Amino acid sequence: MAVHSQHPASAPPTAPVRERTRHLMLRGWCIFVLFIALSGTAWVHAFGETIAAVITIAATLLSVGLWFGTKPSVQWRRLPWFVVAYVGWAVLSITWSAWPMATALTLLLLLLTTTQALFVGAVLTWRELVRAIASALKWVVGLSLVFELWVSIFVKAPILPGFVVAKADDPIEYWSRNNLFDGGRIQGIMGNANLLGPVALLAIIVFSIRLTAGAPRRALLWGWIVLSAYLLYRASSATSYAAAAAVVVVLTTVLLMRRTQKPGQRTPLYIGYAAIAVVGGAGLWWGRDVIFTALGRTSDLTGREGIWQTVLERANERPLIGWGYSTPWVPWDPAFDGWIVDHGVTVMQAHNTWIDLYLQLGLVGVVLFGILFLAFVWRAWFFAVDRPRWDLKADRPYSSLTLLPTLVGTILLVQSFAESSPLLVWGWMFLVMLGFKIKQAPHIGVGPAEQGAAIERGEFTAQVP
Repeated sequence: MAVHSQHPASAPPTAPVRERTRHLMLRGWCIFVLFIALSGTAWVHAFGETIAAVITIAATLLSVGLWFGTKPSVQWRRLPWFVVAYVGWAVLSITWSAWPMATALTLLLLLLTTTQALFVGAVLTWRELVRAIASALKWVVGLSLVFELWVSIFVKAPILPGFVVAKADDPIEYWSRNNLFDGGRIQGIMGNANLLGPVALLAIIVFSIRLTAGAPRRALLWGWIVLSAYLLYRASSATSYAAAAAVVVVLTTVLLMRRTQKPGQRTPLYIGYAAIAVVGGAGLWWGRDVIFTALGRTSDLTGREGIWQTVLERANERPLIGWGYSTPWVPWDPAFDGWIVDHGVTVMQAHNTWIDLYLQLGLVGVVLFGILFLAFVWRAWFFAVDRPRWDLKADRPYSSLTLLPTLVGTILLVQSFAESSPLLVWGWMFLVMLGFKIKQAPHIGVGPAEQGAAIERGEFTAQVP
């Protein structure tokens, strides 16, 4: 005869798995590190160069301490060796540099940024990395709008760096031009519309990836996408518009590649993709008069062609090894002070990654960086288009997270022809960080580098997007 029992046979209920406090704090620190890189010159404009330098150095030292403390699983044989070669050549250039002080200062920035990129890539899983990038971008996008609102509503006048309200000799000197309500270009916390535009485009990409990955609070993500699109429009950066068009082409191609069933079906897509790239690039160059006039720019890319010619003249004097590393150009160094002046301000870059490299590190530096970039694009492309597979199972679903590296590579490639951004700040950090992450964890949620943080949280591979 069955007897009713007050003691159920099933296991007692348990609380859901939660992240440990120290891991939450670690991820929060990574968000701050990414925010430092993405906000760029905002720290210099707000606090001055000395305080900004102290913050950057102190943040890197803390990251190194956390790295040793957490001891994440790193496959040292799979380091980004092309990055190591490029950085090594840049360090070696101090021995022949024509501007040794500028080389030493900017090498410190290069080493700090590289260290932070490796740190973030080592301690976070792919899912956590995308979440951290999204959080940092929310701060940059949100503060940029709040900053412009504060200037237009309360200050009601353009302001200079250091929150100084005074008349500048040229509008290029302003941190904010008070253009939010008059229809002009806005500059955000970076103080430069050409820096705000690419970050806003990156934000649209990251928030969209989070949305398609099934992240919570979808209505808020849509709001962030709209806000980022608004900032991209108001920044009115021709380079960012070109990058956005390239991102659409690359994304469409990747999605078509994912639909193919056999390797041979990809060949026509590759041919079409190459044809679009060649025709599009040629059309952009030969039709630049019409295109840039429509965008309110001059046909010489707002004076860039003149800068390129001047830089090439000096670079050709030392074509093999260059004049010495300096990214950016240090404006108070005698070698750069007054060398190229735009609107009364000493120019701090060649506005072309490849010409800048040729000047600083010669043909050797151009080749090293070219191989580095090609390796990143190659790995990022197949990371996006190939179905995840590490055993006999061949029908695993694609992850939208794998789109991030190849789309970031697209932005940086387009930028490299009109800016030197891929060589410093967030451009260089993302190039190193994502390339390192792909080598360490070529599959989402699989491998020691991915599983270490999951084990730290008391779970294995089940993670929330």
